[in-house]
Amino acid sequence: MARLFTRRQALHRTLQRTQQLGALGLAAPLGWAVAPPAQAQFRIDVTGVGATQVPVAVAVFRDEAAAGLPLSQVLRNDLERSGVFRTFAADAVLDERSVVNLADWKAKGADALVAGSVSRLADGRWDVRFKLWDAVRNQELIGQSKLVPPADLRLAAHRIADEIQLKLTGEPGVNATRIAYVLKVGRRFTLHVTDADGEGVQVALASNEPIISPAWSPDGRQLAYVSFETQKAVVWVQDVATGTRRMLANFRGSNSAPAWSPDGRQLAVTLSSEGIAQLFALPVTGGAPVRLTRSSAIDTEAVFAADGKSLFFVSDRGGGPQIYRLPMAAGAAAGAPERITFSGSYNISPAVSPDGRLLAYIARQGNAFRLVTQDLDSGTVTLLTDTSDDESPSFAPNGRQIVYASRIRGADVLVTTTLDGKIKTRLVSSGADVREPAWGPFRS
Repeated sequence: MARLFTRRQALHRTLQRTQQLGALGLAAPLGWAVAPPAQAQFRIDVTGVGATQVPVAVAVFRDEAAAGLPLSQVLRNDLERSGVFRTFAADAVLDERSVVNLADWKAKGADALVAGSVSRLADGRWDVRFKLWDAVRNQELIGQSKLVPPADLRLAAHRIADEIQLKLTGEPGVNATRIAYVLKVGRRFTLHVTDADGEGVQVALASNEPIISPAWSPDGRQLAYVSFETQKAVVWVQDVATGTRRMLANFRGSNSAPAWSPDGRQLAVTLSSEGIAQLFALPVTGGAPVRLTRSSAIDTEAVFAADGKSLFFVSDRGGGPQIYRLPMAAGAAAGAPERITFSGSYNISPAVSPDGRLLAYIARQGNAFRLVTQDLDSGTVTLLTDTSDDESPSFAPNGRQIVYASRIRGADVLVTTTLDGKIKTRLVSSGADVREPAWGPFRS
């Protein structure tokens, strides 16, 4: 395969040079350590115009300045990033106790109005209250209070945004979910976990050697990833809350590209223990791997469909990297692989939408690598970006957004996009390289 992974090849070359020098990398699981501000802070840029957006007026929450967090702005950013809403600041002093004339707000262009307050309790917790009014139907929709510790104020704002989206559209929001990604600063690699808006950074692992391929367990409690800390590719599984981790795949050769089965009982991994890299199923509890593919080509980058009946993967068995689908039953291959992608000669990094209808992947177009989606029923391919170095797409758990890594003006960044490509949110780090994002499931 001429060039299956652009950045991963660079990581492998770094590993080879390190091996030649005889250096040993150090890796330390840090549980939920807070990252330094220079690496943790993200700036959110929302650009583009969606086809249909619900206009929502959001008032500044009473006393939000005392909480040290602009709750109303977090809420507005969350709603706009979904692509479903267009927000504007309410030009009035309001809170959840206000008596509002919804006809006036409708006349100002708002279909809905949000207002609230935040107050500190004697035990140190914050009481976050809000109301949502429907200006079209002239009625109150939600009135709630959330009691949270100071560390959960941002999460409270995210949950409010999700509840608003669910109430107004019938579809759950994903603002209270998390994204994992790898950050590289100099020769140091860290596995980060953030809120869906890129804030609230916590470090799960730090290493002097490459970390790649983070993957969330279906319940969001564990992360699988590949670490080169032992001078070879090894698959680890780590408890997100405690930082406790264990080595899962350390067979002869390379162990890479973990992907969880929907029931959380297995991981599909790429192993070269029997020669050329092939796909294997490995119990999460450990044990002997079961081979899934048998070819004379490289088979890698597996990902399960949400129903567990299919496994999508990349192979060069047709002469160039393309995406194939393997039928699965009872955790084993149930038929022959079927080629899925035919548009272009180079397609990698598959991700499947939660409803199983769309396949997102990276397609090479000339010298550019761009994010596209393919309708799995019709085969229609849609280009979502105009950048040239996209990688690692991952669907949000509601299937309405995709996070991916890209290079914009010489800097590696994370970007979220709606499925039509019209609303993009750039999560910008402080000059560091960010790569391989994985969007986590809904939180219980």
